[in-house]
Amino acid sequence: MTDLAWLPPLLEFDWNDYGSCIERAYEQYQRDFGTPQLRPRFQGMDVREKFHPAFQDKSGTFWHLLTEGNDEQSRTPVRERIERISWPRALIENSADSSRVCSWLARKKHQDRWHLALTDFSYLVVLAAHQRYVVLWTAFFVERQYQREKLRKEFLSAPK
Repeated sequence: MTDLAWLPPLLEFDWNDYGSCIERAYEQYQRDFGTPQLRPRFQGMDVREKFHPAFQDKSGTFWHLLTEGNDEQSRTPVRERIERISWPRALIENSADSSRVCSWLARKKHQDRWHLALTDFSYLVVLAAHQRYVVLWTAFFVERQYQREKLRKEFLSAPK
């Protein structure tokens, strides 16, 4: 069992008041990533956000942290993502601590991605790798055990 006491508490909200829920999540996101001065660094590199596709005057990164789906126009909000809006920063800041975070470079066809996972692989942060910075791409709760196991195997087989 992974010790999660070091992580920020889950965001509490009224799911029936969707607008308020999104605004509270956005306030937290702004505290964590709103300006370059506030953003954490990963391995000495700036952590940036992707702005497109923006929706309701909020960046693409913000929406990718809260929603899921393949089509940008029809992504749907996910409670577990919204509740954990403050976790991406915590994993980035603790990425060098292997007792808390497993990190590895996942080689992809079009772009390498850093994966940061809790040690039980129940939560994953994805950072797109660039030469001088990384982009916070997405983060999500990994619900199914077989998905966690797949991430664990990927981590174990990644170059060290």
